[in-house]
Amino acid sequence: MTALRIDAWRAWAPGLETPEAWQAWAAEPHVVSDDGQQQPACAFLPPMQRRRLSRLARMTMETAWPLCGEDEQLPFVFASRHGETTRTLALLGDIADGQPLSPTQFGLSVHNAIAGQWSILRGQRGESTAIAGEADTFEHAMLEGALLLDTGAPAVLVVVAEEQPPGAYAPWIDDVPFSYAVALRLGRQASAGSAPGGADWQLRHARADGDRARCTWPHALDFLRATITREPSLEHAWKTRRWIWQQRA
Repeated sequence: MTALRIDAWRAWAPGLETPEAWQAWAAEPHVVSDDGQQQPACAFLPPMQRRRLSRLARMTMETAWPLCGEDEQLPFVFASRHGETTRTLALLGDIADGQPLSPTQFGLSVHNAIAGQWSILRGQRGESTAIAGEADTFEHAMLEGALLLDTGAPAVLVVVAEEQPPGAYAPWIDDVPFSYAVALRLGRQASAGSAPGGADWQLRHARADGDRARCTWPHALDFLRATITREPSLEHAWKTRRWIWQQRA
């Protein structure tokens, strides 16, 4: 059993940029329109730095930045099943056309590039991890965050982000209904007498027996929905893995 606390959260998707908008979405989840053009403002960054960020990186910064204090040094976990699909497709196009590859574009396409950009922009000197898994990438990221708490970290930032991929990927990627980023600040589970606020969750892993219905939403979005609505429990299953979440009232 893994116990952890969501001390704070931030999320971004096209048209869903405030906590109030996400609360409305959680009450009535729906697919939002995403033409790939709308981007987070990242107003806390100088214009030159903003221009160097991909859309996926901007989504990550927009959600994670407010959860970390100005001089705070926190472990950072970045998780994405598909990563920089837009940038990768452009590189593949250059290869197909016989064009030389840009070392900068290639370097920024690797999976830990966004975690590296976070460290540089924030001046973070601590541990960072980049995770790519299957449909339950979210749970693996949360386990990584919980393990970092166990090693003594006072808090951990976990960000799960996916950009709706270019149309060329449509036959293979069907689990990103729209671009989104969910950032969670994890802390240790509250004890009796702790200050109110936050959400205490327990995670248990079991083997999935037989076919189970696939979750309607990506796991990170479904977890955020349950956190906002104070749902007491939820389950996510993927292949042989069954993830059981229980929220303490």
